[in-house]
Amino acid sequence: MTTLTFSRQHGLFTLGMAALFVLAGCTTKTAPSVSETTKTVDVETVVKQKIPASVKNRSGWAKELATTFKSQNIAPTEENICSVLAVAQQESNLVPDPSVPNLSKIAWQEIDRRAEKMHIPVFLVHTALLIKSPNGKSYSERLDSVRTEGQLSAIFDDFIGMVPMGQKLFGNLNPVHTGGPMQVSIAFAELHTEGYPWKMEGTVRQEVFSRRGGLWFGTYHLLNYPANYPQPLYRFADFNAGWYASRNAAFQSALSKASGVKLALDGDLILYNTDKAGSTELAVRKLAGQLDMSESQIHRALQKGDSIDFESTDLYQQVYALAEKKAGNKLPRAILPGITLESPKITRNLTTAWFAKRVDERRAACMKR
Repeated sequence: MTTLTFSRQHGLFTLGMAALFVLAGCTTKTAPSVSETTKTVDVETVVKQKIPASVKNRSGWAKELATTFKSQNIAPTEENICSVLAVAQQESNLVPDPSVPNLSKIAWQEIDRRAEKMHIPVFLVHTALLIKSPNGKSYSERLDSVRTEGQLSAIFDDFIGMVPMGQKLFGNLNPVHTGGPMQVSIAFAELHTEGYPWKMEGTVRQEVFSRRGGLWFGTYHLLNYPANYPQPLYRFADFNAGWYASRNAAFQSALSKASGVKLALDGDLILYNTDKAGSTELAVRKLAGQLDMSESQIHRALQKGDSIDFESTDLYQQVYALAEKKAGNKLPRAILPGITLESPKITRNLTTAWFAKRVDERRAACMKR
């Protein structure tokens, strides 16, 4: 998600926009269906009505969002349209590849950090960056004048591909992880290209930084997965923290009540890239006798935490039954995850909950327009 941060999902740093604008002013998946009582609309017409008059090429946004909804079989409703526009407004102020204040300084700091981590003298790296890049300018000159994430991503691609020092510092991994008008994860986009309606002239990464690509992959991340949420607020939190983070955070809250173990309500049910059990899994194990489940059965159920199928597991249902019996009332199936956003550009406490609420305010304003 947002801003230069060490991402819980992607490991390295992510460059995004949501905080900037407030500070400056595997299972089969189906798209959400249209209920019989939902009023459908003409997407292109509604986008033209709803998108702010200050946005450049409003007709282009309208056409591309209409194509996006049709190709992904997204329900063409006013709420869905306003949800997409609200995220794009929050993340980029509806600019395809927006400028990022102090991006040059941030990029240099990341390069120096990598050099120091690998015990490479910084002056050697800076010397290597004086080499001319494919566009005729040195990498150093391009870094000094970089303004957008798309530009920075292109610099890193050239640097990694053309200069031995680039390979040593970054391998084949471009450290710019998000981009475009909805600040969608490039790794996510690369995994979800099926059905993309336009011919790509370059890479998926390059497509993310375009208006159409950013809209298509961002909409996919926001709306193109089934979720039993009572309101869009929780999809906005998931957009920031990962699919089903709101559902999983509510499960962790119920688990905490049932087990008596205090848990971080972050939506992460298991530890990835390790065989060790995390705090959520350990808390479930405390209930193993009541659940009549083995450790391996518990782990397999928790592995479904990134899909809708988790809700049909015995583990999910039994934990809620135990928690509600103890609490004496029905517990929510979705809550806002408790995740703090970290970045050198953020000067005050911002969270996933803040992001979700801010986007929801924008959605509500769009609905009224």
